[in-house]
Amino acid sequence: MHRFYVKIELTGPIYPPLHLGIEMIIINANIITWGKPNQILENQAIVISDGVINRIIPTTEISVLFPEEEILDAHGQYVMPGNICAHTHFYGAFSRGMAIPGSSPANFLDILQKLWWPLDKVLDEKAIRFSALVCLIDAIKHGTTTLIDHHASPNAIQGSLDVIAKAVVEAGVRASLCYEVTDRNGIEGAKAGIEENVRFLKYIQNENRNGLLSGLFGLHASITLSDETLERCRSATPEGTGFHLHVAEDAVDEEDSLKRFGKRIIPHLRDFGMLGPKTMIAHGVHLDELEMDLLSTTGSWVSTQPRSNMNNAVGIASVEKMIKLGIPVCIGNDGFSNAMWNEWKMTYLVQKLQQHDPRVMPADLVIQMGVYNNARFVNSIFNCAPVGSVEIGAAADLILVDYHPYTPLTTGNLPWQIIFGFDESMVTTTIVNGKVLMRNRELLTLDEEKITAEARSIAPEIWARYNAEFMNRG
Repeated sequence: MHRFYVKIELTGPIYPPLHLGIEMIIINANIITWGKPNQILENQAIVISDGVINRIIPTTEISVLFPEEEILDAHGQYVMPGNICAHTHFYGAFSRGMAIPGSSPANFLDILQKLWWPLDKVLDEKAIRFSALVCLIDAIKHGTTTLIDHHASPNAIQGSLDVIAKAVVEAGVRASLCYEVTDRNGIEGAKAGIEENVRFLKYIQNENRNGLLSGLFGLHASITLSDETLERCRSATPEGTGFHLHVAEDAVDEEDSLKRFGKRIIPHLRDFGMLGPKTMIAHGVHLDELEMDLLSTTGSWVSTQPRSNMNNAVGIASVEKMIKLGIPVCIGNDGFSNAMWNEWKMTYLVQKLQQHDPRVMPADLVIQMGVYNNARFVNSIFNCAPVGSVEIGAAADLILVDYHPYTPLTTGNLPWQIIFGFDESMVTTTIVNGKVLMRNRELLTLDEEKITAEARSIAPEIWARYNAEFMNRG
């Protein structure tokens, strides 16, 4: 098996210059505020200044107060905060349609060894860039305006987060980035991953760029991390930075921790100081109650991804139990499509199926996770105006939704209207930081036809490298 580490050389500035002071007004909007309490405000106008909501007033007052400003007419559509994805993997984009040689993976470890680990090893700068761009197109089209990404490219580590960051800023969305530290590619690979996290975190501390970018310290999972590497990560992490890692996605992760360390994963992470109010634990399918108590007392977060968990047949997290214990549970997608309402619907349905009880996981609890908890986490790690609500002083991260309910839509039944009625195809306009990224379903910041054509052109080469890596593995 070959191992090599490529330094990605970037040409030109990573981030384009800012353009501040632009003011836009959305009129004829039926606003879903997602405030506390939530409100539905009819026929309103939203005044946006420098990426922030400046005023919310009746549309009838606009022509008098703002006769010359840019107008975006919502034509009675619902205007609401953009959706948030609490855990994703842009780098997995080229797995779509890719054949796995030999027999199908039989379990979670098989999936890692046959699919993800050979694939991430063959990613180069171009593959990293286009895997990010196609996912960002998907996010904008489906109304997802903030994403928490977790990246891996073992043979192209240094500078990889800058490549993704450049794509994020080009697209105009918000994203938190990190690099996946792991021991599976040797000590030098782990050290390179640590250095990439630290380099990027220090960079964005000085380059806020209107709060479009944030960072966490990324780790893969306990199953591929030694105590020595955990200690190096803890020592290198800039003060105030949280961690983003996979925990107990499959039972084998807990079994490995007990065998190697004599304790379950969460107590082990606690011993290294890796829990806390800015740490995101992805999955948590096989946590026991003691581990949940530790997550609660440390203020750590959990992100659930039911579509991925079902696809990998690893089980479903006990999210209602976690919430009752005080753990803030969020919703991500683990690299599935950035159509987050689909993930909300799966969260709603699979818990009922798993527990054989139609009373569990009511839609308003899904909203607590997918809206309020996701926004709280984002607001804790981004340096920008508050996201996740339509109110004065909040970030103008908004989507227009062409939904025509045939029953009365109220604040009381809105969660169920979304679960049973809303669809991502209804998103017509996406705005982040006051900038229109898609208007009337036309992408304005990214050229979908050009980007997807380029992605298709390089996919066969990536797949060929994957097949060669697959044959040489282990």
